[in-house]
Amino acid sequence: MSPRPFLAFSSLLLLSLAPIGPARAETALPLDRALVRYHAPETGGPKAPQFIFERELSFEARIEALSEGGSATSSGPFLDRHVRAALERRIAEELLSRLPMDPEPHPSEVAQLAELVREVLEQRVGGRDKLIAAAAAEGIDSGELDGILRRKARATLYLDRMVTPLLDPAEAELREVHRSAATPFRGRPFPEIKDELRRWYVGQRVAAAVAGFYQNARTRVQVTFLTK
Repeated sequence: MSPRPFLAFSSLLLLSLAPIGPARAETALPLDRALVRYHAPETGGPKAPQFIFERELSFEARIEALSEGGSATSSGPFLDRHVRAALERRIAEELLSRLPMDPEPHPSEVAQLAELVREVLEQRVGGRDKLIAAAAAEGIDSGELDGILRRKARATLYLDRMVTPLLDPAEAELREVHRSAATPFRGRPFPEIKDELRRWYVGQRVAAAVAGFYQNARTRVQVTFLTK
């Protein structure tokens, strides 16, 4: 997947969303459409193509934009880089969620971790209200959001169990991060921000691990953009 076709694709996506993005929560939803078709050995190869649809990709691009703070809002805008980051994260998470674990996690374990994923997302975007508003802007209902969270949770579990521990940093590690790293919590007492820092740090480590996995996997992922 070369950068130039992707930039053209993400620009087309942005243009297609521009007239309707902010109004989606207030009007009848347009028919959803597939924007990307892809396959990889983890998903069953060419005989089992996977599709990414407009509403979900747009929602996750909004999450990327909100995570940067600044002037981003739950109803827009988001930029090429946000679409690109959302697409890469989406594909990586899907591949990771298909990989086997030994032992396989119980559904209740995935559901429990999905709640942590929700908390991390809420922290990234600036609160629960902003996460809900971003979902509403793309017509993502609670069931669809739960599915997104479970996919992220399953991918995170694979990375934590099969690649490197991510989910349970020691307190000494958190204290060192608080002391020496540029975090949103600098200048506040550690006991006061310990839980917030843990969520932030876990989120940062998971994001880096997902990005690293995608970079290693991209040569075996075949992506087709379906926009005209």
